[in-house]
Amino acid sequence: MTASSATDALPSQLPFWQRVSRTGITWVVGTLFETSARLGTRLPIAKPARHGVMVDKDIPYATSGDPAHLLDVYRPTHLEGPAPVVIYIHGGGFRILSKDTHWVMAIELARRGYVVFTINYRLAPAHPFPAAAEDACAAFRWVVEHAERFGGDPTRIAISGESAGANLATTVATTTCYRRPEPWAQATFDLGVVPTAVVPACGILQVSDPRRFERMGLSSRLTQPVIDACFANYICGHHGVDVEAWPVPDDGFGLADPLCVIEASAPDRPLPPFYIPCGTADPLIDDTRRLAEAVRKHGSAATESFFPRMGHSFHAWVVRPEARRCWTETHAFLAEHMKDRVSREGPTSPADVDPEDSRP
Repeated sequence: MTASSATDALPSQLPFWQRVSRTGITWVVGTLFETSARLGTRLPIAKPARHGVMVDKDIPYATSGDPAHLLDVYRPTHLEGPAPVVIYIHGGGFRILSKDTHWVMAIELARRGYVVFTINYRLAPAHPFPAAAEDACAAFRWVVEHAERFGGDPTRIAISGESAGANLATTVATTTCYRRPEPWAQATFDLGVVPTAVVPACGILQVSDPRRFERMGLSSRLTQPVIDACFANYICGHHGVDVEAWPVPDDGFGLADPLCVIEASAPDRPLPPFYIPCGTADPLIDDTRRLAEAVRKHGSAATESFFPRMGHSFHAWVVRPEARRCWTETHAFLAEHMKDRVSREGPTSPADVDPEDSRP
């Protein structure tokens, strides 16, 4: 059985109240993040111009006309020569959020001298795997071909994302280094461009076997339904699937599990360096450990960084001290691998703001 034939099968349904619990918890998490992002845009600190940043909105990276195939470009107002590029891929369990909810990350990177491309992609369960992975790879290829138009240097492109976005960032990096049978992965490999650096934060890097976190004692009654929902929506295309009853394809789940691809075999090209941050209270922490070990096994650099008592995607709450430390490490990593042609200082950023200055 292949992954595509598995998703065509009739899903094995959870009991009604378990479906309600899974849907309700994921809705609350998504609403919290979306509301926080929307309210945050009303603060003075959210204005890109305050940070010396300009924004080009809603640029298509594909010809479909689908809003899911749009990206925004955040760039320094004053560029001196081609600037290094960061592609940022938002998280949200493959089901929610967008480039518009992740303006904090874009501003934080652009005010340091990067040209930042934040992308939308098709969301599950309406568009299960491989839709989001296909879109992330298409956006990468588009940026390679069009970065110069926005003042970016196509020879220095980093990829970053958090949670599901970390999975997709790792998937893109994997397709540039592994010769794969999927046509969209082949097109990315054939481009011949490997990212300069990869920053997958707090990632769910293996979507399959979501109950492993429960077996390891890492998840809770609140977090396990959210992890299960990632599998149900992204792999199965149905939120109410019993993840334990879903059949495993004979050839595995492929690039839905980029971590497993990297663990299983050596790349055809050397992997780029990775910086992989995660909170110690994040149930996904084991995927961070495994990715760092797998990348190093293949002879490439990987630095995992763990932040005590921090939960999932903690770095999005940029006023917290541990979030600021994570951003400091991220900037140092990118500066090192982007040949230090970016600014280490800049105007006040969202990550530098004092909580007392966060009032409208």
